[in-house]
Formats: sequence, C-alpha cells, structure tokens
Amino acid sequence: MTVPLDDWERLEADLTKRGFYPVRMTQEQLARLEADPEALDALFKEQIKSQLQRWCDLAAERLDPAVRCIVTPGNDDPAEADAVLVASERVECPEYELCDLGPLTMISIGVVPHTPWDTERECSEEDLASKISEQVDRVPDGAPLLLNLHCPPYASSLDDAPELDATLKPVIRGGRPSIVPVGSHAVRDAIKRYQPPVGLHGHIHESRGVQKIGKTLCINPGSDYSSGVLKGAVVDIAADGTCLDFLLTTG
Repeated sequence: MTVPLDDWERLEADLTKRGFYPVRMTQEQLARLEADPEALDALFKEQIKSQLQRWCDLAAERLDPAVRCIVTPGNDDPAEADAVLVASERVECPEYELCDLGPLTMISIGVVPHTPWDTERECSEEDLASKISEQVDRVPDGAPLLLNLHCPPYASSLDDAPELDATLKPVIRGGRPSIVPVGSHAVRDAIKRYQPPVGLHGHIHESRGVQKIGKTLCINPGSDYSSGVLKGAVVDIAADGTCLDFLLTTG
C-alpha cells in the first residue's frame, strides 16, 4: 500500500492503535533489515519497549494517584519489556511476586504451556504446575488468593481456539473450523486444588467469557487489539476476600 507522505502521521496513529509498530525508513534501510533477521528482531523489540514506555508515561499522566496500575506480561511479550515495567515509578509488575491487594494476595505468572508459535514465555505443564505451587506455598495459610495466570484452565470454554495442522492452518471438519480447548491442565488443577475466589486469565484472545470451576470465578476478558478496542473486566471483591460481582467491559 502506498500513501502520500503527508498522511504518515495519520497512518502511524491508525496502525499503532491496532497493535502494530510502524517505522518509517528508506528502501535501502528496509532491504538491509530484510537481509538481517537479527537486526529486524532487535528493531521489533525496541519498538515494543518504546510503545510500552509510552503506555507507562500515559498511566503516570492520567491515573489518579490513588489508583494502582498493575501490569504483568504474557507469553508474547519479550523479556526486554520487563525492564521497562520494573523501572516505571507508576506501574507495578509483580511477576513471580506476591502482590498485596488488601483482602487478597495475587500471584501472577505469564508463562504458558508450549504453543505452536514457540513464544518467549513457555514451559511444560509440569514446570508450570511447579511454578504455581512455589508461589502459592509462599502465601500465609488461609489467606484468600487471586490467581493471575495468563493461560486459562483447560476445557473451561475460556480456552477455545481453532485447531491447527502441522502447517499452522486451521483444521476444517464438516465444512467449518474445528474448535478445541488449548488451555492448561496445570492451571485447572491449581484452581481446583486451591479454590481461589477469582482467577484472571487471557492468552486465548477469542475466548472472552466467565466460568465457574468449583467456587472459583474464572474470567477471560478477551482481546480485540487489532480493532483498537480494549476489552476488560471489573471485579468487585468484599472485605473478606470473596467475589461479590463482576462486569465485562468494552471501550
């Protein structure tokens, strides 16, 4: 696609809003990047860090000081992004740390079981189970938990995604895409074992929804970043740590 140079700022803003990282360069610069995958990867990660820094700056500018802003990475986020979050004075990043939320103690883990895309934060189900139990063991006995685990529990309807073949193309059955559960058995086992009031999940963008597993309210707000729409969830927690209510939001 070719656009007039005068339209660059509008195009840049439109692409950024849709979750892309536009970079303006010459044909010679583009050719060098195409010939050097490592340089392309470095540029991509640098753009991610810059965009994340802008979000942190925006949080510092617009959020009321009384509002806590807690951000934890997911499996698609490069490790380089963590340093930006940790350095921010306005944003908290409690990955693999206990986070005091008053009546609840939150545990955050962005690692997911292995995916076809071999992203940066992946491990086996066994390793994920160990990571979860290691964090839970640090919580005082009887303290209510909030499990902020990026991967949703297996077969919870929060993890439904198109089945892919060996070439990463959707599998078609009966004339339509086959939809299968792709969540984590380790996460499901942890929820059933610890029964936290709330489980917060993501990872499977198309599986927006809410599901009860025992006493635990599991939420996947979904994601539609390619359209510039932010999907979320508001969860109301009582003084004793129980979940009073929730509301899925779009804005």
